[in-house]
Amino acid sequence: MREGSDDGDVFSMSDHAGVNLLLVRHAMPAFGPDVPAPEWELSSEGRCEARALARVLPPDALLVASREPKARQTLEPAGSVYTDARFDEVARDEPYEGDFRARRRAYVTGTDYPGWEPRERVAARFAEAVSFWAARAEERPLVIASHGMAMTVWLAATVALADPGAFWADLRLPDLLTVDMAAEQVSRSGSADPPPIP
Repeated sequence: MREGSDDGDVFSMSDHAGVNLLLVRHAMPAFGPDVPAPEWELSSEGRCEARALARVLPPDALLVASREPKARQTLEPAGSVYTDARFDEVARDEPYEGDFRARRRAYVTGTDYPGWEPRERVAARFAEAVSFWAARAEERPLVIASHGMAMTVWLAATVALADPGAFWADLRLPDLLTVDMAAEQVSRSGSADPPPIP
């Protein structure tokens, strides 16, 4: 695990139009109320999913994940992984109980909650990190493992998702998305003809 740093890069899709960017939502974690969500590691099922994912990732890719174990562990079967806090999930004050899916979907569609990281801040830090690592990937594919809300907020600000809530709800554990930097589009990877995501 290697740490990345911020050198003040400003993100522009056009600056990195030639980058092959793959976004990975982490695999299934071992979750529970006794461990904070940012500290969850992958479950045994998630580790199997991570190994399967590694078989479809480009072998020469630059691998970067958030600092959260579940994201880093999702990429580790594919090789050495850098970590960058700017890809962490949305910081939030969220109870373990209750309808977390409804809260999170509402957040990505524009609802503000006390103690939750502002969407603008999430999008800005994620964009800075994408720019930082895209510059370092050069000709190599760039694979970033992150989290559902953070990915959705950045994509909503970057490729103008038609329905961020529906996009977030459709994400899988794990999921593999291709971001076309030139066309400013995102689609699900892993098949010969990936369906467009709303």
